Amino acid sequence: MTEVRETAARFMKAFNAHDEDAMRGLTHPNATFSAPGDVHLRGVEATGYAMQWLTACPDGKLTVRNQLISGPWVVEEVTFEGTHRGPLASAVVGLVPATGKRIAIKAVLITRFESDLALEARICFDQVDVLTQLGVMPALTPAAV
Repeated sequence: MTEVRETAARFMKAFNAHDEDAMRGLTHPNATFSAPGDVHLRGVEATGYAMQWLTACPDGKLTVRNQLISGPWVVEEVTFEGTHRGPLASAVVGLVPATGKRIAIKAVLITRFESDLALEARICFDQVDVLTQLGVMPALTPAAV
């Protein structure tokens, strides 16, 4: 069995190569995946969520800023960067057509691996920040204190 750190790195490499087949090959058939907007997916179809982002941002990539490993769990603080060149689904405003804007989204990815495969994964990020960077929502003004 491969070390969890190596498996997580292979998944990140597959994501950054936009290699859907490799991501599917690293995903457990019984995997569960959740994301903001009440997204809940099962099995290797969960890679479709990643591909949606990569289709919307063809130059998209994830950079791991920090990583914590405990047994089968990997927690990664990541930044997704890319240029919005295709439609992107949003639970908040529906389908967002290409804006041409560059985005940099900070997120946390929590994954549990079993037998060298991602069995459970959750990603957490600020949907309002995404929509603000895309120009779909106005920037929030800080509250006066």
